[in-house]
Amino acid sequence: MPEATAPADPPKTTPVKLSAPVRALHKLGLRRDIDLALHLPLRYEDETRLAPIASLRDGDVAQVQGRVLECRVEARARRQLVVRLADLSGELVLRLLHFYPSHQKTLAAGQTVRARGEVRSGFFGREMVHPEFRAVAEGAPLPQALTPVYPSSAQLPQAYLRKAVGSALARAPLAELLPAALLPPGLPPLREALQFLHQPPPSAALATLQDHSHPAWQRLKFDELLAQQLSQLQAQQARARLAAPALRRVPAGLAEQLLAALPFKLTAAQQRVVAEIGADIAQPQPMHRLLQGDVGSGKTVVAALAAAVAIDAGWQCALMAPTEILAEQHFRKLVGWLQPLGVTTAWLTGSRKGKGRTAMVAQVGSGEAMLVVGTHAVIQHDVAFARLGLAVVDEQHRFGVAQRLALREKLNAQTLEPHLLMMSATPIPRTLAMSYFADLAVSTLDELPPGRTPIVTKLFADDKRDAIIQRIRDEVARGRQVYWVCPLVEESEHLDLQNATATHAELGAALPGTLVGLLHGRMASAEKAAVMSLFTAGDMKVLVATTVIEVGVDVPGASLMVIEHAERFGLAQLHQLRGRVGRGAAASVCVLLYSGPLSPTAKDRLKAMAETNDGFEIARRDLEIRGPGEFMGARQSGDALLRFADLQADGALLEQARALAPRLLREHPQAAQAQVERWLPGGADYLKA
Repeated sequence: MPEATAPADPPKTTPVKLSAPVRALHKLGLRRDIDLALHLPLRYEDETRLAPIASLRDGDVAQVQGRVLECRVEARARRQLVVRLADLSGELVLRLLHFYPSHQKTLAAGQTVRARGEVRSGFFGREMVHPEFRAVAEGAPLPQALTPVYPSSAQLPQAYLRKAVGSALARAPLAELLPAALLPPGLPPLREALQFLHQPPPSAALATLQDHSHPAWQRLKFDELLAQQLSQLQAQQARARLAAPALRRVPAGLAEQLLAALPFKLTAAQQRVVAEIGADIAQPQPMHRLLQGDVGSGKTVVAALAAAVAIDAGWQCALMAPTEILAEQHFRKLVGWLQPLGVTTAWLTGSRKGKGRTAMVAQVGSGEAMLVVGTHAVIQHDVAFARLGLAVVDEQHRFGVAQRLALREKLNAQTLEPHLLMMSATPIPRTLAMSYFADLAVSTLDELPPGRTPIVTKLFADDKRDAIIQRIRDEVARGRQVYWVCPLVEESEHLDLQNATATHAELGAALPGTLVGLLHGRMASAEKAAVMSLFTAGDMKVLVATTVIEVGVDVPGASLMVIEHAERFGLAQLHQLRGRVGRGAAASVCVLLYSGPLSPTAKDRLKAMAETNDGFEIARRDLEIRGPGEFMGARQSGDALLRFADLQADGALLEQARALAPRLLREHPQAAQAQVERWLPGGADYLKA
């Protein structure tokens, strides 16, 4: 018998070494032909005409062509390459402060050179400093299209990128996916639109290219919005095929007991929303509902009633909040309402360690704890639920998509998904509701509970600080309480902002005999809890805090809110902070203390705050300033949620895409899927969480 031999080792493959420009392309996410075809110019340069040198004026951006008369290196304070260029009408100096031997070769005497740049007056006449230039043959034709300037990087020259885009555009799979009859009138074919945007003719109206109103731009934006709408519909249909526990309200059960025990009656809006949620969770398909309501509209009690229905049906409920202070506020309220009715509640946060946490995790895993409240600690890998039937995410935009998905995956039953209720005190503007939240059922609390007093908002420059401190003395003398919010905890060398610790010391000295507290995120949880307990009980009259009190803090005795350096805060954040007062019967005031000079954006923010208490109007203006990423909680992804379309400017296109999507999905499902894959490769997950 022949001796057995070991199999030969497989041949080693040498990894392909990519050139620096190709690596730079990949870093920009440009790997496929379609990626390059959709990599659109930032702006355009007109290289289709030449200007006589004698016609140039200061400030002109122009292209000239001439023969190099002289090329020399001048040894001044720094070495410079100085080139004299002449055409039939006159001479021009090209000055390069940074140059290489290759530049000297291109600009050698006798060469015909084409240069483009800004003209300015120099010591020796007209000159261009660091123009774009290249050697050309005598009589070389001019480009017949505007020259695109693309988003790029230091390792990726424009010339290389233009060539790569041009060749990719010819190869890219840009066949029409949409039946011509379904396209809005006036929009060109996709390939034609892209060809135009990459190589517009000299006659193209630059204004319509720059503001993206040209029909070629409109075609791209429509296709992108259509893909987004299709993805939302697909997510909706996929969820309809999933199974969830049917959580039906029990007559005379826990929900009714909770309603009977509450010291207040539900508003009509709360009753309507409770019914909407109850109808959803009674179905064997997972609920995917957003509960939106302005600050103080009573979302927590709605969530508590939904939790009561789930618990009555034998399923656990988890409520996740973005901060420990907000989670603790929910915990106190829910325990106060549900514990007397026999519900065991677990409390999980990042600061909870040791045996206490281990015991809580065990209660969750065994099913003893039917209600679980906490921060992102609720979704840590070692937390396993026995029977999670309802997940509630408060301030949902403050969580990333991955975190929301992780909470949905906490139901151990392989065939079931929990119902998902997302809550937001930042109302969703209409265009966002039509786009990113199109697959959500939306419930709106549009009515404040009785007894809430309107909040008056006043703007003061920081030189009125003494007068504001006097107003605090007056409020404290009336037995009322005051918040003073600062943007920083300690002094910063980079930002000249009044900090929380310094303000705490200042107010303590200015208000002798008054207990002034300090609250910030760097304090230990026990310290924070002690401070909040004193303030909630009314023993502490003034609380200096950072934005840890932005959401969830409910102290009816607080009637004055001072926000220092208000120009540094976002609009939604200012509105949330303002909502900490006005929770009792006393007239309440929010003072926005600002330091000038103000930027136009800061002026718009402060003006909006002074003009309206309407959360929907605040949200609309905030969307204009911040864009949709913040609302979606997807900003951490680093990717824009829409590359081309603008929800503020393209509402009409969004309406058309929204109307077409159901028909396309119904009549042309393969074209619909191809549309999503072309425009949202991997991005669709952000629309499904």
